[in-house]
Order: sequence, then C-alpha cells, then structure tokens
Amino acid sequence: MKGTLLLLALLVTGELGFQTTEACLPFFKIFSGVAIGNKSLLNTLLSSFHPTAQEREAFEKIQECYNERGLTGKFLDIKVMEAIVFSAECRQYYTQDIIKKIATILSQTTL
Repeated sequence: MKGTLLLLALLVTGELGFQTTEACLPFFKIFSGVAIGNKSLLNTLLSSFHPTAQEREAFEKIQECYNERGLTGKFLDIKVMEAIVFSAECRQYYTQDIIKKIATILSQTTL
C-alpha cells in the first residue's frame, strides 16, 4: 500500500510538472483523506484537482483497502509517513514551513 501511494505521488509529480516541494502538501492532504476512510471527505479533497471518474474510483479503491486494514493498519501507515517526513534527509530538503504544514495534516489524521 505504501508503495502504491508513493508511486502515485511520483506519477502525479512527474506528470503535472510539479517540483517535489510543490506536490508535497497536496500528496499529504489526499493521503490523509484516504487514510481517514471517509468517502465524502476524500471526494471533497479530490475535487480541487478536478479528477476524472476513473481517478475518483481508483482513490476510492485505495481507501477501501485502508478501511479493510482497520485502525491499526491506518495508524501504522501514518507513523511510517511521520518517520519519513521528520527524517534528517527530508528536513534538509523541505523548509520548516512545509514540514509544519505536513505535521498539522498528519496530526489531524491521527485524531
């Protein structure tokens, strides 16, 4: 699952011509929408990207996988994402402002 989300983020980053720092916050917003497990919230977050019906369906399928794993699985994935974001490499690459925004998104997801 983590590999799927990472691949998805890389595809979006490359396809839309974003630099990694520009794609970072949108990725974590969508990740939190998927991890929370609420279909309405996910669709609201996705709407700002104007997805096709097939893209919405794909994200909903990913969300279904998260929901099947239960709270323990979601919590572990969020912990992995936190470990990545707060790693020394990531903190050197991203500005403190971006890291604070990502931390806020992840903390809202864990609640």
